[in-house]
Amino acid sequence: MEESLEQADQPPPSVTIQGDVDIHHAWIEEHAIAALIFLRKEDSDVSIAVVDDSAMSELHIKHSGVEGTTDVLTFDQGSDDKAVRADIAICIDVASRETEERNHSLEEELLLYIVHGILHCCGFDDKDDESHAKIHAEEDRVFEAIGIGSLWSSKS
Repeated sequence: MEESLEQADQPPPSVTIQGDVDIHHAWIEEHAIAALIFLRKEDSDVSIAVVDDSAMSELHIKHSGVEGTTDVLTFDQGSDDKAVRADIAICIDVASRETEERNHSLEEELLLYIVHGILHCCGFDDKDDESHAKIHAEEDRVFEAIGIGSLWSSKS
C-alpha cells in the first residue's frame, strides 16, 4: 500500500516536443506519457525533436554513418529499469509520406516513432527479423493499452 501511495505522489514522466511544425503537440505528449506510464517508466525524461528530411539526413549520417533520411533516431541518455532518459529525433517528412499510405493521422505516426524510440531504450531492438517482429508487437501492445489501437499491424 505504501508503494502505491508513493507512486501517486510522483510527478508524471516528462515529455517535451520541439520543432516548429503544425501538429497537435499536447496530444502527442499526453499519449507518450501514457505509454511511459504503461511501461512502468514513471520517472522518465524524454525530449523529442521534430525535424525535416534534411536535418534527419544530417543526423543519420553523423550518428549512424548511413546516408539519407529515416523515421526516428534515438539517443539514450542513461535509461534504466525505472526511467527512459532519451533524446529522440522524429522526421515529419517521413511521417507525412507514411500517413498517405496508412489509415491513421500524422500525430499517430509520429507517436509510433516516439514509442519505437522509447522501446529501444527499454532494451528492444530491430536488427533482425525476430527482434523486428518483437518490437513492433510491443508497439501494438502499448497502443492498445493506451486506447489508440494497433498501428503497426494495421500497416498496409
